[in-house]
Amino acid sequence: MSDALADGYDLVVFDLDGVVYLIDKPIAGAAEAVERLRAGGTAVAYATNNASRRAADVAALLTGMGVPAATDEVLTSAGAAAAMLAERLPAGAPVLVVGADALRAEVRDAGLTPVEHADESPAAVVQGYGPEVGWRVLAEASLAVRAGALWMATNTDRTLPSPRGPLPGNGSLVSVLRTALDREPDVVVGKPAPALFETAASLSGSRRPLCVGDRLDTDIEGAVRAGMDSVLVLTGVSGPAELLTAPASRRPTYVCADLSGLFAPAQDARIPVGAMSAGGWQLADGRLEGGGSSVDALRLLCGFMWAGGTPRAGSDNAAKLLGEWLV
Repeated sequence: MSDALADGYDLVVFDLDGVVYLIDKPIAGAAEAVERLRAGGTAVAYATNNASRRAADVAALLTGMGVPAATDEVLTSAGAAAAMLAERLPAGAPVLVVGADALRAEVRDAGLTPVEHADESPAAVVQGYGPEVGWRVLAEASLAVRAGALWMATNTDRTLPSPRGPLPGNGSLVSVLRTALDREPDVVVGKPAPALFETAASLSGSRRPLCVGDRLDTDIEGAVRAGMDSVLVLTGVSGPAELLTAPASRRPTYVCADLSGLFAPAQDARIPVGAMSAGGWQLADGRLEGGGSSVDALRLLCGFMWAGGTPRAGSDNAAKLLGEWLV
């Protein structure tokens, strides 16, 4: 049996933004990684906090990028939110939707009635990302929640990754209402809540799933809450500085530069807790020395710092990395 990282798992659950694509452009190697997993008999699923597209639209977008995906392999926070509302509210109940048309359609398909104004007496407000969300609908949502409506957020991602850099995400829009109402949402559906990962595993019958993401505060924390192993890829939001200081609730099992790491030996991606070397790097009395892959240095430092160590530079190469990462 191969010792490749992915071979130890029967399902790989991918986040999308920052892992498979950036907004609407595929990340190099993503299509090849998915194809290789499928060829090896490993099931694939996609779990996204982005509520601006429906599962069928996400599958079509992925397929158009050369990343094979079926609608039933995609789980979105919009679909999960609508399903949860349908369980809590009577059929046909009015729901004020803050977000994109995709979220409105999910609410309608769940047997509820999307509305736009607080004076329509909504039983709930569901809030998801939408590029056209503005003050008027946020004001209506604020009034509805003050009047007693349930407030559900599809996710609280502060930013969205993009080729130009991080952009405001749904969490930034949620913070507007949080400030106005001086309270938290009643329910947050998407990651880091474990529901999307748990549903993906249940649907595929997986006994050993692996979650792949680019954010510590959603993807990795969600995997930890679900009791699943995880991979942080460095193609999206979270970077070395955030990883080195991550609390236990946000620590991945593996760290890879990109999705190609799924096919390298698992030991080359695992966080080496208690180890004094990784790749061409060594730790001697807390001094980082040697050279080679920066990801190997990052993994080694994670294991050391998570155990309470304080690293020092023992070489010019190490000084450069520590200067960039330990801000």
